[in-house]
Amino acid sequence: MARVHVSESISMAMSSLWANKLRTFLTLLGIIIGVLTIISVVSIIQGLNTYVYTKMAFYGANDFTVTKFSMFGVSLEEFREQMKRKDLTMEDMRTIKDRCTECELIGATASNNRMVKFGSQFIRNVEVRGVTHMDHMIGTVVELERGRHILKEDEDHSRAVCIIGRDVVNELFPTLDPLGRRIKIGSQPFLVVGIGKEKGKLLGMSQDNYVRIPISTFLKIYGSRRSIDINIHTASQEQMMRAQQEVRTILRSKRHLAYGESDDFAFRTSDTFIDLYKSATQGIYFAMIAISAISLIVGGIVIMNIMLVAVTERTKEIGIRKAIGARRQDILMQFLIEAAALSTTGGIFGVLSGFLIAKAVSAATSLPSTLDPTSVVVAILVSGSVGLFFGLYPASKASKLDPIEALRSEQ
Repeated sequence: MARVHVSESISMAMSSLWANKLRTFLTLLGIIIGVLTIISVVSIIQGLNTYVYTKMAFYGANDFTVTKFSMFGVSLEEFREQMKRKDLTMEDMRTIKDRCTECELIGATASNNRMVKFGSQFIRNVEVRGVTHMDHMIGTVVELERGRHILKEDEDHSRAVCIIGRDVVNELFPTLDPLGRRIKIGSQPFLVVGIGKEKGKLLGMSQDNYVRIPISTFLKIYGSRRSIDINIHTASQEQMMRAQQEVRTILRSKRHLAYGESDDFAFRTSDTFIDLYKSATQGIYFAMIAISAISLIVGGIVIMNIMLVAVTERTKEIGIRKAIGARRQDILMQFLIEAAALSTTGGIFGVLSGFLIAKAVSAATSLPSTLDPTSVVVAILVSGSVGLFFGLYPASKASKLDPIEALRSEQ
């Protein structure tokens, strides 16, 4: 019997929705916007999560970098403190190489941005990175399409040789083979000895807009009074943890830091990038929850108002049903089911709209999106719950109507 009541109530609710299309759309708008926001943002962020975790794993699970600046020093006081830190130098790298027993490979990098030219062609804001001959095997491993890597002899003799990324190839050599040709980095000529494999974009930023040169050449041209990054490779996660402790001890001893003083350097791993990404997207989640909550509350209030109107319009019907034996809980259940059906319909439209918006954003910006079935189920359940909650008062009001008074109604 209960199944018949439920199916009849849902049928009546759907008939009411279809009979008043504009009113239904306006009624469901708040629910649709709330669910749409949840689905579209969650789809994009979940797609980004998979994409970012895969892409950021490029750094190497067993690799870490020693840097002057912490990626999480965001306050003004922390920034000022980090500016006062000593620079990391090539001497620091050599000290670590001599003393660190847990470190397998050690390299160093330094970078800035410069214009790169070939003939009349040029490309601005290219990342010029000075690297040691070991650095292509540590952290952000560089694979070559053709040519060779920076050699120890290039580093020892500060040779003007370089490896260029795919963006530089496409801009400067659209029809020519770059290998063996000379380009200008700023005003300095460099011989192209290698071409990096294309990596594509990460969060909309190209990973192929670079030139790599020997770090000795970089420091000679752009000055050695700058901090470098020291890159270290180990054989396992456990060895990496031991290597970090060893490097920490070596640098603290070399810098004469007292026991109670904080490190004046920082470590960076692939987890550091992921944690930074998580902290950046956390604000988006909170904003999404706030917008969705407001929209769902507004949508719930509108549903409650429409259900009150429905109770008024159907007062005589309620009186007739009570007169022929309908119980109070039957009337209550009927209007609760109608309210839930109304809001669930809005939730379904919100899911579809959110998915379409997420796909449209992905198509326009290349940001990936993934629709998690759990998110869909939760969104629909939440929208249905909103209808039940805000439909409780109108349903209760309908169930308490006196059948005699209801039959006398002129509605």
